[in-house]
Amino acid sequence: MRRFLFRWIVNSLALIVVAMFMKDRVFLSDYGAAVMAALILGVVNAIVRPVLLVLTLPINLLTLGLFTLIINGLMLSVVSNVVNGFAIRGGFSSTVLVALVLSIVSGLLGGLLGD
Repeated sequence: MRRFLFRWIVNSLALIVVAMFMKDRVFLSDYGAAVMAALILGVVNAIVRPVLLVLTLPINLLTLGLFTLIINGLMLSVVSNVVNGFAIRGGFSSTVLVALVLSIVSGLLGGLLGD
């Protein structure tokens, strides 16, 4: 439970940081939207993402894992459609780019804060 709360806080902070640096692509209305988006992203990543990774395993092997970026973008797109106050502008390629940056920022913050 403690690890879940830590990851939730880190992902919320990562969303806020990404929204600050990518203002033209990411819209967050307030901190509550970031917290809610991080929570739903965590749930979607825990439930839906593993199923998609198994179903797309052949193409993921062919692309040496790069197709995972597409899946991450899809998960982020689902969250942006569900959470009010959180949106990604610019189409699916923009969503994949935001997912990549979000993964990097989340990993860095997790490392800095002692994941």
